Amino acid sequence: GALREPAGCGSCLGAALALLLLLLPAGCPVRAQNDTEPIVLEGKCLVVCDSSPSADGAVTSSLGISVRSGSAKVAFSATRSTNHEPSEMSNRTMTIYFDQVLVNIGNHFDLASSIFVAPRKGIYSFSFHVVKVYNRQTIQVSLMQNGYPVISAFAGDQDVTREAASNGVLLLMEREDKVHLKLERGNLMGGWKYSTFSGFLVFPL
Repeated sequence: GALREPAGCGSCLGAALALLLLLLPAGCPVRAQNDTEPIVLEGKCLVVCDSSPSADGAVTSSLGISVRSGSAKVAFSATRSTNHEPSEMSNRTMTIYFDQVLVNIGNHFDLASSIFVAPRKGIYSFSFHVVKVYNRQTIQVSLMQNGYPVISAFAGDQDVTREAASNGVLLLMEREDKVHLKLERGNLMGGWKYSTFSGFLVFPL
């Protein structure tokens, strides 16, 4: 009789189905998750799957095939385009603020607060390059995860007009963990033009 496509099969990848059909011998039974009778059509196996998207943007079928959707892509890069002096907010929180977004895939970096919020659990890569301009003070910049310093960098050469505190790290982050840059020592009087802060999701967990 006529076969109807089960609900949810539209989310299964055609490539995965084609591969399964090629690998399995003709006429072999394939059972669905509820262990019903196999469906066989002209000697070929019809893979029955009911798939559902997970919270992290993946689609997992009843056969255990997990496919990440395009929404799993996360990346940002922000820069400081002006040499404005630190604002009252900057002096109070010691947060290093950025004023221009170059990349913000997924929109998980908030420019106003200059804080990145992880959309899902995974391994993330971060790097920063904070430039002090016409400032002979030594500065210490820390990358903060949920309010705690993870790594720091220093810049303290007294004989140059521009110098950068730079560092990078891989972090295991949970969903909604927050990351930002904080000035732990010194000041950024004179501005921090050309400074950058970047990060991206290496892979979800």
